[in-house]
Amino acid sequence: MVEKTITLSKTSLFSSINNWEEIIEDKEFVNVFLSDVLEDYIQKQRWYGGKSSELKYIELIEYFRIQQGDEVYFGLILEVNFVEAFYHHYFLPIAFVSDENFAQENRILPLKLKNQEGYIIDAMHLEAFRKVVYQRISSALPIDKTPVQYHKSEGFNFPAYTSSRLMGVEQSNTSIIYNDAFILKFFRRIYADKNPDYEMSRFLSLKKDFKNTPPYIGSMNIIDSENVNITIGLMQKLVANNGDAWEYFLKEIDVIYRSIESKKINFDNLPNIQLFENKKISELPPEIVDWLGLNLINKVSLLAKRTAEMHIALGSEFEDTAFTPTRFNGDYTVWLKNRLTYQFQNRLNLAENNLHKLEGYALQLAKEFLDNKNIIRKRLVNFDWTKLKGERIRIHGDYHLGQVLVQDDDFCILDFEGEPESTIRDRKVKQPPLKDVAGIFRSFHYAIYSTIFNNQEHYKKNQEQLFKYGELLYKYMISIFLETYINTTQKENLHIGYSSERIFILKYCLLEKAIYELGYELNSRPKWTIIPLKGIANILNS
Repeated sequence: MVEKTITLSKTSLFSSINNWEEIIEDKEFVNVFLSDVLEDYIQKQRWYGGKSSELKYIELIEYFRIQQGDEVYFGLILEVNFVEAFYHHYFLPIAFVSDENFAQENRILPLKLKNQEGYIIDAMHLEAFRKVVYQRISSALPIDKTPVQYHKSEGFNFPAYTSSRLMGVEQSNTSIIYNDAFILKFFRRIYADKNPDYEMSRFLSLKKDFKNTPPYIGSMNIIDSENVNITIGLMQKLVANNGDAWEYFLKEIDVIYRSIESKKINFDNLPNIQLFENKKISELPPEIVDWLGLNLINKVSLLAKRTAEMHIALGSEFEDTAFTPTRFNGDYTVWLKNRLTYQFQNRLNLAENNLHKLEGYALQLAKEFLDNKNIIRKRLVNFDWTKLKGERIRIHGDYHLGQVLVQDDDFCILDFEGEPESTIRDRKVKQPPLKDVAGIFRSFHYAIYSTIFNNQEHYKKNQEQLFKYGELLYKYMISIFLETYINTTQKENLHIGYSSERIFILKYCLLEKAIYELGYELNSRPKWTIIPLKGIANILNS
């Protein structure tokens, strides 16, 4: 029996005749908890991804115990249904605490049980819960056939638990730092399948011994009522780093822009280069080397090498069919065209409805985008797989500078979850590795324009002149990257196609990426739409 004595969820007292260990079996309690409490609570969480839609109702579709000895916590799998006729699944672990002074900011509701009073909280905020999870993973057996499966990397010996803390503010997941040495990422939005981040991390670390990604050491999965393996958490070694490559390149590009005045760099004296024309570092014009500096040039080349090595590892599997390379075919082409034409139409509608938010050069580019819609649509549909000889492999899928850590003189690649807008099935489709390369190129483009927007008052050139320098810088960064990437992949026989095929794939993927970005910018940062719109214009004019 459940008694609700007050109507406001934060201060309501719910009563149950059950003990905590039996609370989820109390159907009346669950109904009140889902409808009167969680509907309000979940919409206020950073990791909740349905803020732009209207919540209809929440269902508890699975629950499981997370326990060690007498300590019992519940893992809830919530199905959030929306008025717009779709749903999300979320993972919420809950704990019961009786200490009046504990977790005052993280309470979900007060609760009176058969033998005590206290509060339900998100268990992530309870150290005792975090310790139980660490102990279950660190003591996991090689084969686990229970519904809640813990796994640890073979041969890795976990030290005893000493500490745990939540890692800063995250948007979509919750990460826990253990012993200042390991990181456990709990996936908040979950899917009826193994998470790609878990699959890719485990494959690259354990099967291919790829050194430039955080080493996989453990995980937590559940087997649901339909016998589907669902990833709940991924544990990796904590990698020492100097921040991400996004921040690193922003600083380097700012130095390059400041040097225009200090080195008296005249744009007209800088040799031009064709988009996608790759050059060895030794062949770069001295004017370009002087302007960019060898530090940035070598870092772009090193990032290209690490990207190529990641793709070589992902393309070298011949046993596990989830990772074996494959060729282009008709099925892939149909999937690709359907996906992109739908996305393109969505962006067209957004652009038409948001023209009033744009001005100046951004407005001009947006009008050109709309005027060229038939040309763009034709480009997206003009994908003839019979002319493509390269391979498709599992790729990172959401590759940009923010997914790369800087480690003194090296890089570390992380976060293999894939494109946020894509379904879990689409994220696992084998793609041309050059799609990841296109992701980094778009990130270079963003870094250049972000530097201009954020530091313009420090530069003496006007915005139009800064854009000209930026576009030339962009072409040389691409040139340096491609030279190293192509040489590295060719030496290891990863088939990415011949020159004309590579350029076709790069243009296609850059167009796809820029169209994808346009949606976010139109909705969130209209001023920044100039970046994807300029990217689209570059491809149409190349």
